[in-house]
Amino acid sequence: MPYFATVYRYTDDDATRDEVRPSHRAYLDGLAEQGRLAVSGPYVGGERGGALLIFVAHDEAAALELSDDDPFVLQGLVEERTVREWEPVSGELSDHF
Repeated sequence: MPYFATVYRYTDDDATRDEVRPSHRAYLDGLAEQGRLAVSGPYVGGERGGALLIFVAHDEAAALELSDDDPFVLQGLVEERTVREWEPVSGELSDHF
């Protein structure tokens, strides 16, 4: 099944994001247990907060749907989501995908 790189760009509401983070991570843990999330994590540094999530889905629409119920999305903490199919071909981690 294909992989999809999903990029979150967060709003500036750091306080609410900190408050919601435990339920966000629990949601993502559930997707990982189902085999729907390969890996995820926040970007570090820079002007704007955000994260990269690699979903496993049939198509781009299905990958986007996987983040629809993310507490960060439901609470309006994600200003923008972009999704693109991603094909890992080389590198230390490529054998894991």
